[in-house]
Amino acid sequence: MLRRPASLSRRLGDGAGIPFMGSLNPKSRASPFLSVGLLLVGAFLIIGYIYSAPGGSNGNRAALSRLEAEISQALPYLKKAYGDGMHKVLHVGPNSCAVVSKLSKEEDTEAWGLEPYDLDDSDANCKSLIRKGVVRVADIKFPLPYKSKSFSLVIVSDALDYLSPKYLNKTLPELARVSSDGFVILSGYPGQRRVKVAEMSKFGRPAKLRSSSWWIRFFVETRLEENEVATKKFEMAAAKKGYQSTCQIFHLKSLS
Repeated sequence: MLRRPASLSRRLGDGAGIPFMGSLNPKSRASPFLSVGLLLVGAFLIIGYIYSAPGGSNGNRAALSRLEAEISQALPYLKKAYGDGMHKVLHVGPNSCAVVSKLSKEEDTEAWGLEPYDLDDSDANCKSLIRKGVVRVADIKFPLPYKSKSFSLVIVSDALDYLSPKYLNKTLPELARVSSDGFVILSGYPGQRRVKVAEMSKFGRPAKLRSSSWWIRFFVETRLEENEVATKKFEMAAAKKGYQSTCQIFHLKSLS
């Protein structure tokens, strides 16, 4: 057994040379004002950490605002690509309530939503949409709660990146089944950090951001075809306005 040198024991015992060692001496008493002050400082630090941490409410709001902005920017070009196919749209992904509200403001557009994750906190508008059945909460790893060809177009954003190939094999055909004029996938680019570590518990797993070649190969393996007509229309309309998406956008055909 190793023994501590006597000189070191004496130094630790009397607190000499060690900063703040005297405050740990049971014979000394801290001022009550100092104790209260330390408690208040600790409380403020904890609150600040919660709201500034990646998974805090500020981080969530920022992520959702980026999602809404992306769909809002792509919407005019989606209308050019699908035309009448935009009359009945299903959005699948987080914050569907806000996206549905945005889509519903478009002329001759009826919007529905599918939220794949539990809604911990929702505003009055979202609760109303859920109560009316306009927005549903359902796990997209299982069959979607809609009849075949229920919607003209399905838009999926920030949802498929969290599924393993095992579940993508089931979910992608379901998206093709419930749409009649095709479905659109918005997926992150490799290297992007779409979800923070503290949010992983909500999604069940971190985002797996795949390359376009990976997605194309997977589409072929699952026998899904690219909607070339919609792709060209979308790209031409976007090029005219100089629009560049911050995510990958894939246009796929519905099941015939």
